Amino acid sequence: MNRSATVLLTALAPVSWGTTYAVTTEFLPADRPLFTATLRALPAGLLLLALARVLPRGAWWGRAAVLGALNIGAFFPLLFLAAYRLPGGMAAVVGSVGPLFVVGLSALFLGHRPTARTLLTGIVAALGVSLVVLRAAGALDAVGVLAALASTASMSAGTVLTKKWGRPEGVGPLALTAWQLTAGGLMTVPLALVVEGAPPALDAPAVGGYLYLALANTALAYWLWFRGIGRLSATQVTFLGPLSPLTAAVVGWAALGQALTPVQLAGMTLAFGATVAGQLRPGGGTGVPRAPRTPRRATTAPAAPVPAPRTTTASPLATPAPAPARHG
Repeated sequence: MNRSATVLLTALAPVSWGTTYAVTTEFLPADRPLFTATLRALPAGLLLLALARVLPRGAWWGRAAVLGALNIGAFFPLLFLAAYRLPGGMAAVVGSVGPLFVVGLSALFLGHRPTARTLLTGIVAALGVSLVVLRAAGALDAVGVLAALASTASMSAGTVLTKKWGRPEGVGPLALTAWQLTAGGLMTVPLALVVEGAPPALDAPAVGGYLYLALANTALAYWLWFRGIGRLSATQVTFLGPLSPLTAAVVGWAALGQALTPVQLAGMTLAFGATVAGQLRPGGGTGVPRAPRTPRRATTAPAAPVPAPRTTTASPLATPAPAPARHG
């Protein structure tokens, strides 16, 4: 599969995540973020685990737990906490700095030196998202801001470590996704029971909403996301993240009757342009790092024998050869 198709398929993940807000507000029971996080992750993880039929081995038990905590178990509760405590789209604004987090963590863990263009693109993406989702609001909640920053840092660290560790030999992205969703879902179960109590009664719209979140929004979307991490650079993948709040704004306009102002449209243009720019290398080519060439073994050809100089007697009438001309 060529790179463009990989980017487009990976982009479907944040586009799907952008529908989460509308589904949650329209179909799911209110004030149950941890229960929702559990039903998003655990059924999806168990389904993929049944399809993959592969369990971690050796060090990958620990790695799967770490990645599951960063990408799912910690990310989901922190994200929902921020969404409930911050006004409007502030959580999305804080989350839009994810590309900058990944750039810094990639320099630390992967040795990728950040470029000025990448940093500028990340700033433009955050600015564009801010124009789209930010609303006038009063004082910000400190806990909500910290939760939003922590959720962004958690997902960013998970993205970079997923790129750093790769996958075990013979294990595909389906199994890797299953391990993380299952581990993360199991982590949220006791937290949901302690904080929110027994599960609520669900009507038909709620059941449909949870099925959508578990299957399309989580199982399929995260499989595409982790598959993309394996084929694209960590920075490229995270620059697709702004598509999530942009999709949320479009869904709110198309399905919920929310108006889009000229400022929001300008912000969408900026954020989308930054997303596209984030897929390019500084030289204008693709952002996929090429596999290093296998160095050829140096071979030293045997030196040709140097003929012994012939002794000649210079003639007194011989004309000396002209000196070679110098160039430049």
